[in-house]
Amino acid sequence: MSDALKQIGQRIKAMREISELSAQDFAKSINLDLETYVEYEKGEADIPVSVLSAISQTYKVELTALLTGGEPKLQRVCAVKKGKGLSIERRKEYKYHDLAYNFVHKKAEIFLVSVEPSKDKPAHAYSHHGHEFNYVLEGSVKIIHDGKEYILEEGDSIYFDSDYSHTMSAMGGKTAKFLAVIL
Repeated sequence: MSDALKQIGQRIKAMREISELSAQDFAKSINLDLETYVEYEKGEADIPVSVLSAISQTYKVELTALLTGGEPKLQRVCAVKKGKGLSIERRKEYKYHDLAYNFVHKKAEIFLVSVEPSKDKPAHAYSHHGHEFNYVLEGSVKIIHDGKEYILEEGDSIYFDSDYSHTMSAMGGKTAKFLAVIL
């Protein structure tokens, strides 16, 4: 795995140790099985943004701090130029750009997400606390939320309870882009 994943794993482990929790207790607190959590902590497995977000929310630490080791600094405004933002690649089919990474104490995580078409296997299902809003900017996206399928085209949006299992995949053999707001 990449150096970045190992560094994120080290930051998570340090946070767990500071909290004086066993790996088992920490994993349980974010609704993960111990084996998966240990792989994340060792930097041996790709960590979904939803898991990082759950850790961030549960332990009151900025997502930016988990991802970069640095703390966000802006309190009044955070402007991000086109093509910029904190780039996050957790799974090969998803590319995230955090559009508010340098704002302190955000009430939402805001990402520009690019989804590559995949012929391999169905997209991995996620669930995380809170709500999520997605607005399709380019292409079309198939979203399966709690077993129900939605096909969204450019200009379409969806708002859902993200505690329920959900997947996103690009349709039509083309990359899709959408704005994701996680509350």
